[in-house]
Amino acid sequence: MGILNFISNNILQDPPILIGIIAMIGLIVQKKGIGEIIKGSFSAAFGMVILTEGVNMMTAVVGAINTAVQTKMGVAVSKGLSDATFTAQYGGAVGMAMFLALIVHILIARFTPIKSIFLTGHMLWWVPFVIVAGGVEGGLRGPVLIIVSGVLAALYFSLAPWVMRKYVWAATGDDSFLIGHPTTILSLISGWVAKRVGNKAHSTEDIKVPEGLSFFSEISISGGLVMFAVDIVVGLIAPALVPKGGNLFMVALNAGLNFGGGLLILLYGVRLLVNQIIPAFQGISEKLVPGAKPAFDVPILFNYKPNAVIIGFMSAFITSTLLVLIANTTNVFGIVIVPLVITSFFECGGAAIVGEGQGGIRGAIVGTAVASVAMVALVGVSAVLMGGTIRNWILIFGGNDLSLWSIIAKYFGQLLHMIGL
Repeated sequence: MGILNFISNNILQDPPILIGIIAMIGLIVQKKGIGEIIKGSFSAAFGMVILTEGVNMMTAVVGAINTAVQTKMGVAVSKGLSDATFTAQYGGAVGMAMFLALIVHILIARFTPIKSIFLTGHMLWWVPFVIVAGGVEGGLRGPVLIIVSGVLAALYFSLAPWVMRKYVWAATGDDSFLIGHPTTILSLISGWVAKRVGNKAHSTEDIKVPEGLSFFSEISISGGLVMFAVDIVVGLIAPALVPKGGNLFMVALNAGLNFGGGLLILLYGVRLLVNQIIPAFQGISEKLVPGAKPAFDVPILFNYKPNAVIIGFMSAFITSTLLVLIANTTNVFGIVIVPLVITSFFECGGAAIVGEGQGGIRGAIVGTAVASVAMVALVGVSAVLMGGTIRNWILIFGGNDLSLWSIIAKYFGQLLHMIGL
């Protein structure tokens, strides 16, 4: 157990270390020289560090908006990324379910046609986390909870990247990797809709702007300006965004600069990571899981269609915020939900790229807007069903696969509980 706990706490939940070790193993399997092994391993780890720091900068900007809106709406602000009470009681079950899930996931890749290896480090924890919560809500406890949660998590790790592979490959023109991130259900909806209403001939990346506005073609500048505008609007509605004695304009300006800078850092990290990890991973897959493809975090996609990310974020944020206001006014869920800023950017950013790959500009806008309807429905239903475990957490980070699989886990748990397991 000590070894398992060390692996869980110091490797699986530390993405740069995990990616560096995978790169090292892949290079060793390919019998590369010691110099190439060291360079490749560290470069892959550095890429993950850089990518993570870029994501953290962007998340901090988005998180501040989320907290201000929650405060304005009188919703208790969740402390950090987990519900402390639930984690204290069931953290061990989540850890054991994660280990079981990884074993079953690798067996699925080795012995079935589903050849994906899930490499998004933090999601290796959060997926079992929400599934265990759903199982607890469904009445499962003890070994049955761990086994059921582990198997369900393994199915997610294997199936989620695989079912959207063609959409990802169509959007990127690159079939060397998959996406392992809770954007799957929203991306599938976006891609399906975009294929039917969009037009591939008009790409988001071909948008023509006057020469005087050519700076908008830079993703960091356009992203920063969009977030500046969002901060101004939110700050006027929810004054908690501005610290006491602060100035809204300066808060928004700094938020825009940090968001744009975070995008630049993220994209550099993506390039460094992909250049190192994919060749190294091929060495592992050839020996252990022939034909397997690595499934990465969704920011990997942002480098391929950067305009689609911003367009999709705005489409999702506006649509979902209007739906949240309607839902709260009509009390459709029986609880107060808040605008899904984080999910609108990351998950719907991925959904927008998938939509763009199927239907150009129109596909990105309409596909993401429709996906955001599902996003609000998912967060509302899952928050109601997770009322005894992780409701605060799901209100902020749900509306995606995490919501969907917590619901699946609860109802599956109830079924098993009814038959006496």
